[in-house]
Amino acid sequence: MELREFAERVLFATTLEEKLLRPADITDERPGPAFETPAAPGRPAELQFKVTGEARDSFPGTKNLERESERGKLLHFFANHELLATELMALVLLKFPDAPTAFRKGVYQTLKDEQEHTQLYLHRMKQCGIRFGELPVSGYFWRSVSVMENPMDYVSSLCLTFEQANLDFARHFAQGFATVGDDATAKLLDKIYHDEIGHVAYGLKWFRRWKNPNESDWEAFCRQLKFPLSPQRAKGMTLNVEGRRAAGLDAHFIAELDVFSQSRGRTPNVFVFNPLAEARIAHGKSFNPTKHQAQLARDLANLPQFLCRQDDIVLVDQKPSVEFLSGIKQAGFDLPEFVELDWSAGLRPGKQIGLAVAKLAGAETGVPPAFTNLTERKLGRLRPWAWGPDSVELFAPLFANLTGEKRTARGSFNPDIAQLYSKAWSAALLKRILGRAGSPLPAERRARSDAPYLCTEYEVGVEVDSLNDALAAIATIRQRGHHKIVIKEALGLAGSNAMRLFEPELLETHRRWIANAVENHRQLVVEPWLERELDFSVQLEMTADGLKLCGYTGLLNDARGQFQGNFAAPGHEKRIPANVIALFREPADIAQRLHALYADIFELLEEELRRVNYLGPVGIDAFAYRDDDGKIRLKPIVEINPRYTMGRVMVELMRQACSGSHGLFRLISRKQALAEGFADFAACARSLNKHFPLRLEGEPTARIREGAICLNDPAQVQVCLAVFQVARAAGTVTSLADLMASSSSQRA
Repeated sequence: MELREFAERVLFATTLEEKLLRPADITDERPGPAFETPAAPGRPAELQFKVTGEARDSFPGTKNLERESERGKLLHFFANHELLATELMALVLLKFPDAPTAFRKGVYQTLKDEQEHTQLYLHRMKQCGIRFGELPVSGYFWRSVSVMENPMDYVSSLCLTFEQANLDFARHFAQGFATVGDDATAKLLDKIYHDEIGHVAYGLKWFRRWKNPNESDWEAFCRQLKFPLSPQRAKGMTLNVEGRRAAGLDAHFIAELDVFSQSRGRTPNVFVFNPLAEARIAHGKSFNPTKHQAQLARDLANLPQFLCRQDDIVLVDQKPSVEFLSGIKQAGFDLPEFVELDWSAGLRPGKQIGLAVAKLAGAETGVPPAFTNLTERKLGRLRPWAWGPDSVELFAPLFANLTGEKRTARGSFNPDIAQLYSKAWSAALLKRILGRAGSPLPAERRARSDAPYLCTEYEVGVEVDSLNDALAAIATIRQRGHHKIVIKEALGLAGSNAMRLFEPELLETHRRWIANAVENHRQLVVEPWLERELDFSVQLEMTADGLKLCGYTGLLNDARGQFQGNFAAPGHEKRIPANVIALFREPADIAQRLHALYADIFELLEEELRRVNYLGPVGIDAFAYRDDDGKIRLKPIVEINPRYTMGRVMVELMRQACSGSHGLFRLISRKQALAEGFADFAACARSLNKHFPLRLEGEPTARIREGAICLNDPAQVQVCLAVFQVARAAGTVTSLADLMASSSSQRA
């Protein structure tokens, strides 16, 4: 029989007997003209593909394999996959008659293996009481592979994708069947597993022969696959390294595949780290980040991976290294899909990286992004670190792709939402909270009589728009006995764009700073300097259903108010940090009072967020301070951030910590690392790994019991290393200084 005639019979026959019949002798002397791809292969009526979108039986998995009927259902899925592979190989022989003779011969030999696999499954399935065709069958393999335009597409999509994935599935389910005592099926799957090693090796041989020799196997594989296929489809639940090595895949390919992630069907959300959005709002298109700011944004660009789910997308200018992602995965964290942005159109190579950093840092560049394949995909929600002009411009090509939440550019960010970033707006909200008691007493006496543990309205910031108003506000605060004052730009980055007035008299430099700010139309907030005892933050999410509490975290700032870290204790999801509560000696029910206070704040804040149609993350910074009489008081709102914050990262990181654990998230600057005696961040990371090794527990999902892990790549970062540490006791994670001292003493 001619190979062409055989392939036509396999592809178009409408009975299983014809499809699975193998002739004794085959010749390939008359391959004939190329075939057009049919809409579907010929099949008996009960095995026709179910309509796309039609309800389907869920994949049985290994949960109920002790029941024979469930084993039969699983084998039904496998039989359809093998039959599909048989039909697709027949299609290859018909579509590419001019392919090398040795290639066509190999396809024929593999096709016979697939026929045998199908028959083995049919026999075993029948023994389990399941008839082939009594369950719906999917045509996903056919739709994904039949669009192939050349033999290279075939070896990439079938041999190196679906058959490679079967190296994982066959081994995994063989173990599952063996566990429930079904040795017959376990042996069947073991045979198929070893056959698949040969099939993958066959495809890899031709793939390497045809690919660009200047590309690695991994680069060529990623480039060759056509959406919706991706390397994610080339692996199962647990990566079988041994089988891949036996098939000839190299270590680099296996490592890249291990950390690759892309949605298998769920519509992904898209995240990006744009930490300088507030500066862009404040200064408009004239804003240009400093070299340090731009590099900081680059160093922390992957942080949204700890905010999103496995199927989501994180936009970066450069993907994290395989080695780094492998360590993150081993710690139990899911990996998202990383998509690189291309800002290089029309630029000299030396300008490309600098532009990407500047753009992600919030600068106006005038260059549109290029999203590789992203504009062709359906997307759920757009989740920047902060909504602002920079993120609207970045996401402009993607708004039309949204399916989950139909947001527009204006709906995501507008002048009303921009107002939420203002420290003056936060101060006004705090004044409303302090004045809601309805007491006839003056404001100062009301706060101290009804809630003596709270700040007064006079300790809340005053917004000013002119030099004279600023001078008047300063004078008023000092008349009340506060000699230390801080002036902040209403829109500005934490710890910067602020000035402290600690001298008895206003200096000329102070006056010039104020005058320059107001002349450039930058609103200021003037407030008394309060001696902080402990900072903390509240993390929230504004949803269509209302404001949701995510958790409370302790907040570590330096003397200038710049962020250093967050800490979290057991129960942080619902409770204000215990060390904050412990500062207050009275009243006895202070914990209940403070939680009631924040419930009031949440109610008012939700009204405001609904008014401007804001959806997304929200953080509230607060602190306890000691007043002039030595009493502890609370400033429940220092500022409200309508964006993600490092405190929210901390809350999400704690999901990977064992129950009852304490956690610390911190940013280590290069200056800190050098001061601790480290030559570079890589040396700092090695010391952390040595003195705080990760210990995991729990099945099937491992969680961190104790130890430290770097959250960005210490071999690549330049100015900032992010670290997450978990401990069973609070002692090692109450402050950055304590932890660094602990690390130093252990090194000594």
